[in-house]
Amino acid sequence: MKVILGTVNYAQLLFPDFSLILCGYLVCRYTALNRTVWEQVETLVYYFLFPVLLFQSVLRSPLNVREASSLIAAGVLMALISIGMSYSLPYLPFIGRRIDRRQHAGSAQVAFRFNSFIALAIVERMAGPQGLLLIAVLIAFCVPIFNTAAVWPMARHANRAFVRELVRNPLIIATASGLAANLAGLHIPVWLEPTLTRIGSASLALGLMAAGAGLQFAMLASAKTLAVGLLSIRHFMTPLVGFGLSRLFGLDPVQTTVLLAFSALPTASSAYVLATRMGYDGAYVAALVTLSTLLGMASLPFALGVLR
Repeated sequence: MKVILGTVNYAQLLFPDFSLILCGYLVCRYTALNRTVWEQVETLVYYFLFPVLLFQSVLRSPLNVREASSLIAAGVLMALISIGMSYSLPYLPFIGRRIDRRQHAGSAQVAFRFNSFIALAIVERMAGPQGLLLIAVLIAFCVPIFNTAAVWPMARHANRAFVRELVRNPLIIATASGLAANLAGLHIPVWLEPTLTRIGSASLALGLMAAGAGLQFAMLASAKTLAVGLLSIRHFMTPLVGFGLSRLFGLDPVQTTVLLAFSALPTASSAYVLATRMGYDGAYVAALVTLSTLLGMASLPFALGVLR
């Protein structure tokens, strides 16, 4: 088992994501590449780049369900609990009446979705090849759950047919297709992998820059209670749930490391693109993505240092 990373290392790991968000913000505000340009970028990322990335990520993750059954059960249960906590915010006493239902529908995903690139990087450094395999399996099982849970409140609040939104959502189509191909034993041809890898890299960079371009920090002031609730679930409550489930399922040290890393990740950069393309407040979600990236520098050491 490798030595736990220090706080400085977490900051270094999260800095590329944060710097891309900052680049998008500066380019949109102070150059000719204004919102008109970035709206087209968001469309490209949502309908092509991110789906290719998701399909490749799920398909290339080997699924050994038997060996990782306890970790998968703990991860899926943690996912459902975090989704439940996120969904429940508007119904809680005292704070529920201070949360706008439409704002919540578009941003609820921030509390449970995760940045898979940071997950892979952290676990590879901390737990080596075995941990990398386990986190890949966990991602493959949880991504469909999280993507479905992200779409549901938005479709419901907008009075759209949920099933129709699911079958038309490019992120869910890509995830489900990748999982089906994986279970069928299919593989990406070797000659095609470099192209898909470059598309995936482009999706990450452009998705984060698009989030930066859509940033409006003033929007957070209009829904501070919701922001605190969502980010508390993402960076404090979910790691505690992960710790409890690691004990409940009797996970070994490597599996525990994987689950706790998974529980404390910054939210997914694609949350902004999804909210925007479905007609919700993308600027607010982009601000939450930025804050979540910064809070990851505290929640990852908390989960992997204090709790573990």
